[in-house]
Amino acid sequence: MLALATWVNRAGTMVLPFLVLHLTKNLGFSPARAGSVLALYGVVSLCVAPVAGRLGDRIGMLRLITFSLFGSALALCLLPSARTYAQVAVRVALLAIFSEAVRPATLALAGSFAGAELRRQGFALNRMAVNLGMSIGPALGGFLATVSFEALFWVDGATSAVAGLLFVILPFRAVHPPEPQQVKLPALESSGRGQLLFVLLALLPVSMVFFQLEGAYPLFLVRELHFSEATFGALFTLNTVLILLFEVGLNVVTQHWRTQRVMALGAVLTGIGFGALIALHSLGGVIFTVIVWTVGEMLLFPATAAYVSDLAPRGRQGEYMGYYAMTFGLGLSLGPWAGTAILGRWGFSAVWGVCLAIGLLSGGLMLRVNRYPAPDSAGS
Repeated sequence: MLALATWVNRAGTMVLPFLVLHLTKNLGFSPARAGSVLALYGVVSLCVAPVAGRLGDRIGMLRLITFSLFGSALALCLLPSARTYAQVAVRVALLAIFSEAVRPATLALAGSFAGAELRRQGFALNRMAVNLGMSIGPALGGFLATVSFEALFWVDGATSAVAGLLFVILPFRAVHPPEPQQVKLPALESSGRGQLLFVLLALLPVSMVFFQLEGAYPLFLVRELHFSEATFGALFTLNTVLILLFEVGLNVVTQHWRTQRVMALGAVLTGIGFGALIALHSLGGVIFTVIVWTVGEMLLFPATAAYVSDLAPRGRQGEYMGYYAMTFGLGLSLGPWAGTAILGRWGFSAVWGVCLAIGLLSGGLMLRVNRYPAPDSAGS
């Protein structure tokens, strides 16, 4: 049921991938100014994620998700009427508050419902729902953008409202994860927090590379390579179809690998996928790069999500997944801003060269992650 509601919400995700194009094409913003709007979204999500995680631990994840989805629908419907930079900034910040509160709560629920033994499968199912939705949303958004950018906001808002209704209607409250037991393990929790900080610091650089999808990447495809918005959306669809077909199998094949190795390989492939855009400019070449960074994504994100979830003490799942989501907020804040700033000063080749270097940096850091015993296993 959680995957179904997540899929409905994600099937309408089309505003954020096309926001930079809307701001530059329809409102006349410069690339740097459009990037700053996305940076604002990232800053707000950075602040929201840990707060939302703790709030969900207190009031319940289901209640938090439902409220946030209806709030997202309202914020999306308000965005088309924004014309000035200030109006856009305020409404994008409002959207970030509601939309990003959903992420840690959903991750916490997926981990809790699955339990320790099936946690990776639970996150895989959650990612499958997300990516199945994302195979529809951006592709539909690409066609809608050729007709009316305003339609993007209304359709995205409608799917958020429908997902909120599903959380109200479906009998989630018949599902009761085991009640957490309070186990006091100060030394273990201290080592877990240190490990959490290190792995998130290692994840941050490559997340900045990944979020060029919201910044320099669409500008590169549409303005530099002269691809249509529909082609840009279709490349998103290729990414998500690959995930749907191969992510579970890929993680089964690598399930006996050390976690550090899986995360490191994922980070390196992500950097290579974006870095190869320095030389590959044909449609076939761009498709190849999408395949490379998609494989990196399929390795990196399930492994890091399950790793952080394993580190979380009992009863603090939402808080730890909030910190995990906060890292993505920071990557979304810094990545598009840095990418468009580098673009404005040195051009696209510099952007992709930096992406390659940063991906390799993250990979090196991931190899240095030392796995402490998870609190759950140690306490049993």
